[in-house]
Order: sequence, then structure tokens, then C-alpha cells
Amino acid sequence: MKLANHLSREQHEKLKKYNYKKNKSEKVNWHDIMGVNRDTYKRGKGGAFRRR
Repeated sequence: MKLANHLSREQHEKLKKYNYKKNKSEKVNWHDIMGVNRDTYKRGKGGAFRRR
């Protein structure tokens, strides 16, 4: 069921002003969100953090 079916008429008109259908095509880069592209660090010899 769509969100617009649960809203009152006034709320539905406000959503039309913001053109909420355009936002559905927004693409998300899941690799950045999940942290795949981040640097990884480990403890090296002597206990210092080193980048891998």
C-alpha cells in the first residue's frame, strides 16, 4: 500500500508540492554506507596502529 493512501487530504496536497515521486529514483551507494571503502587498521609490532 502506498503512503499517500494513509494521509489526509491536506497532507496529500503538501506532498504534491514537494513532488515526492521524484525522490523515488534516488540511488544509494551501499558500499559507502556499509564502510567497504574505508581504511582498515591493525595493531602492528609494538602495539601501534598501522593502516593495511
